[in-house]
Amino acid sequence: MLQSIYRALIELTNGRWSSYLLKKFAQSRLSRLVIPSFARVYQINQEEMAQSLHEFSTLHDFFIRRLKDDVRFIDEHSHSVVSPVDAVLEDIGKVSPDLTLQIKGKSYSLVDMLGSIEKANDYTNGTYVLLYLSPSHYHRIHSPFSGKVIGQWTLGRKSYPVNQYGLKYGREALSKNYRKITELEHPFGKAAIVKVGAMFVNSIETTYSGEYLQKGEEMAYFTFGSTVVLLFDEHSFVPRHDSDTPRAVKVGEIIGEFQD
Repeated sequence: MLQSIYRALIELTNGRWSSYLLKKFAQSRLSRLVIPSFARVYQINQEEMAQSLHEFSTLHDFFIRRLKDDVRFIDEHSHSVVSPVDAVLEDIGKVSPDLTLQIKGKSYSLVDMLGSIEKANDYTNGTYVLLYLSPSHYHRIHSPFSGKVIGQWTLGRKSYPVNQYGLKYGREALSKNYRKITELEHPFGKAAIVKVGAMFVNSIETTYSGEYLQKGEEMAYFTFGSTVVLLFDEHSFVPRHDSDTPRAVKVGEIIGEFQD
């Protein structure tokens, strides 16, 4: 019953016009008035920000704020894989032989997530990492390892919540939401970085250029809280032994290692 009510409410509020109006407000000068209260409610660490609160002209600008250069350390070890975002590391698991991810008791189709069985087959028996960003987090996305960009594509239209309630009651949000996928080739195999849009505003902006990404390099940003799914091919990635979930992580923090 609760699942049916939840889904009905989401369908009613997650249309084109509601998304448009929220986006217009966030990008308006009027929205700057809510920035101080937003920062207070979500306990934003203002000491890390590259700008002070009064320097942001809109709520949108505040959401995509930059940090000071020295507040995040990127591990430089050649085998390390680091968190691409400030987030909650919600889950780490295996991609099943039938190309599904078991997350929070629900099955997600990797074929749907990536858009083709050919792409999904590359990650059979591989590993996935799920990272959730709340509205309080720093919203810029950095490359979790160095590699050559071998593909980038966009899928989906609407976006449903990707918080704990969305994962529990929603309709395959991770594999159906608006999302941008970047696939990289690295010295130990290949991996995909799936950037999943959140409810109301489908805004994932790519910021890198060129065919190669360095570990820690900024590659995109979310307008609002959302999710990143990392996919690694079989035998290429080993999570850290202390990677209990859920737990908070920051950009540049080691979440696992590549293996030869």
